[in-house]
This record gives sequence, structure tokens and C-alpha cells, in this order.
Amino acid sequence: MRKMTARRGLGLAGLIVGLMSVVSPAAADLGLINMTRGVTESSRQIYDLHMTIFLITVVIGVLVFGAMFYSIYRHRKSRGVKPAKFHHSTAVEIVWTVIPLGILVAMAVPATQTLIELDDTSDAEMTVKVTGYQWFWGYEYMDEDVQFLSRLDVDSDRARQLGSGVQPASVDNYLQNVDKRLVVPVDTKIRFQITAADVIHSWWVPDLGWKKDAIPGFVNEAWTRIDEPGIYRGRCAELCGRDHGFMPIVVEAVEKDEFEEWLAGQRGGDAAAATASSNEQSEVSDQLASR
Repeated sequence: MRKMTARRGLGLAGLIVGLMSVVSPAAADLGLINMTRGVTESSRQIYDLHMTIFLITVVIGVLVFGAMFYSIYRHRKSRGVKPAKFHHSTAVEIVWTVIPLGILVAMAVPATQTLIELDDTSDAEMTVKVTGYQWFWGYEYMDEDVQFLSRLDVDSDRARQLGSGVQPASVDNYLQNVDKRLVVPVDTKIRFQITAADVIHSWWVPDLGWKKDAIPGFVNEAWTRIDEPGIYRGRCAELCGRDHGFMPIVVEAVEKDEFEEWLAGQRGGDAAAATASSNEQSEVSDQLASR
């Protein structure tokens, strides 16, 4: 009997080790082991808060399960241990009520402070309106006369089609690139006004530390201040229909002077695009008239 139990234990241990060896590398590649620390002060606060609460729960788990397993082993029936008989204890009940209450308060205070700071969009230096569509994003730089749509990039869109003959692995950042990135300046408090034009979407960039639902007829607000230039990727985090998995988000943070140059180029580009579109429409009209 003991040999059979030992074999079962070894088999179970081997199964667990095997699963961990398979899952751990995949999880590490996908960044699923832990939260993203992020590139903003608020994202780092969220990460530190998460790790603090995680460590508290680990300590509680070790103490509780350690005491439980020790008691099961030390006071098992096969050793002839008899169960103790005792009744109500006011002191014990006070202790196991006060201690968890103190732990909850210790976790709630910093969590509440962080949530309040996340919702404080006052003193923003610029505002970007984000609109979710089926299935792409629209961005409008308020008071800057710049707006555009951001869709899945052409290479990823071609590779995802059945029968395209294009291997997804051959496309850089497959399903994570867009044709037009959201460009923002560093060291700037940016207010985001997030809404939707059709169904509920959710704008999520893990490196910023938060996500906000995009709801038709309603505007959610959030803010960020990115410290370092870089490219940060995200996605729609709310199931919104057939092409939900094909509406990525790419935020490019650049230095302030580079951002001003980009804005100026966008204003000029919009005018050129409008002129080109007008010319194309005129050519089509002329061809139809000649027929």
C-alpha cells in the first residue's frame, strides 16, 4: 500500500513538473507571469501596490496552510492523538476579527489613494479623444485640428486572410502594428477622452497601467505621463464583434520638439490628403461623364 502511494505521489510530482516546464516558457514569452511594470509613474504605483498585496497574501497563505498541514500531520489519528474539546473563546474571536480587519485597512488605504490619483485628469497639458469603431480606432487631438483613423497594418491584414499564402511568422509584430500610430510627447500630462461609435470597446495599453471602456454615448476619462520615448502596444480589451482581435493600439512617445514637428506635418498632410481626394473624385466624375 505504501509503495503504491509513493508511486502515485512521484507520478503526480512528475506531472506537475512536466506541466510547469511546458507552461513557464510560453508564459514568459507572452509576459503572462506577472503584471507589466509600465513606463509611467501611475503604472509603477499600480505595480508596486499589486506586489505589496501579493506578498501579503503569500505570507497569509503560507502561515494558514502551514499551520493546517502541520496540524493534520502532527495530530493524525494513527499516532493515537485524541481531539481536544473546548468551547467558545471571546479572546480568540476578537483576535481573528481584528487582525484581518487591520490587514484589509492596510491594503485599502494605498489602493484608494492610487485610484483617486488615476481619476484626477486636472491640469492636463493636452487632450486626445479616442473613439472605438468596428474594428479600428479614431484619434482626435483636441484644439490641434488633427484627427485620423488607425487600422490594422496592411501586412498583418493580408497574412490573417485564409489562402493568402503569407505566413504570419514572416510579419514583424503580427497583429500588433497599425497603419497610423498615436504619437504623443513625453513628460506631458495627457488627458484621454474615450468613447465609441457603435458597440462597447475597451482601450488598453498595458505599459500605461490602465484600460478604459469605450461606451457609445458616454465619455470615460483617463490620463498618463510617459517618461521615456518608445513604442508601446495595446489592444481592444472588450469583445466587440467579428474582428475584435484585429484592432491593435500603437502609442509612440517622442520628444516634445519632435512631436511639434509631427503635428505640423499632420496638419499639412491632412490638407494634401483632402486635395488628393477631391482630385480623385473629379477624375471619376469626368470618366463617368465621358461614357
